[in-house]
Amino acid sequence: MTTHHIELTRESVIGSFTAEIKPILSIESGDTIRFKTLDAGWGNGGSYKERTRPFTRRADIDNGHALIGPIYIPSAKKGMTLEVEIKHLKTGSYGWTSAGQYPNWQNQMLHLTEFKEITLDWKLDHTANQGICDINGRSFTVTLNPFLGVLGMPPEETGIHSTSPPRFCGGNIDCKELIVGSKLYLPISIDGAYFSVGDGHATQGDGEVCGQAIECPMEEAELTLTVRDDIELTKPRAYTPAGWITFGFAEDLNEATVQALDGMLTLLGELYGLNRVEAMALGSSVIDLRITQIVNGVKGVHALLPHDALK
Repeated sequence: MTTHHIELTRESVIGSFTAEIKPILSIESGDTIRFKTLDAGWGNGGSYKERTRPFTRRADIDNGHALIGPIYIPSAKKGMTLEVEIKHLKTGSYGWTSAGQYPNWQNQMLHLTEFKEITLDWKLDHTANQGICDINGRSFTVTLNPFLGVLGMPPEETGIHSTSPPRFCGGNIDCKELIVGSKLYLPISIDGAYFSVGDGHATQGDGEVCGQAIECPMEEAELTLTVRDDIELTKPRAYTPAGWITFGFAEDLNEATVQALDGMLTLLGELYGLNRVEAMALGSSVIDLRITQIVNGVKGVHALLPHDALK
């Protein structure tokens, strides 16, 4: 298998999912890609002087997160599954989080309109695994838990597709469980895959309640992409250090919950030979339902089956 090094250049960054431009790279199933990323805001977030110089955006295809891609895999065919193994992540030296800027239902219900917008500047220390910010002269420290918020493919062969929502074929999943050591399984939506990735997060709480995590560039990232013709999925699932995960995505949080639970019942059947009623009864004791995020228009819920839950 081959390891490909992708330089962070204007040509390697895109702000949408699409199969209508020439891929930046063609790889074989099982190959590894190593790359850097801008932060989701194309290097414009925060005020640190060491931030990466932002690139000029193209009006037609760069309206979303700054992603690396698209990456073409000739053996990837629609209906197969793409295994994305997350092998290494190292944050950049800075991060940022903004709040109060969106005139949305959360701000209105939480009475945030009385406050002005703020942006927290985070100093990230990969060696110490911590981030530090200052609010009104007080220092706050958090433990880092880096992951990539956006991993996915275009949902259709034609068109320019937004990076904002999560979809059946991936996208803006924003799941904090997808750390190093995880394998994300995505239904392949188009021949060739046209996979793109980015949106580095230094850490995030379930829900991503203000609309952003600690947004950051990734100084180092390494993924192995493998085409699987032995797994048939209609929604993403993941094998993570915490356990198996199944996802649900919908504008309605209840519907997203049903989708995540439906995927977990199917998985319990595969793992343990249970029918759906048996899986529901047993699962009530061991399945954790978590709100992935509530801020991307399409909301996310993930069901978690911890590794040690069933013996």
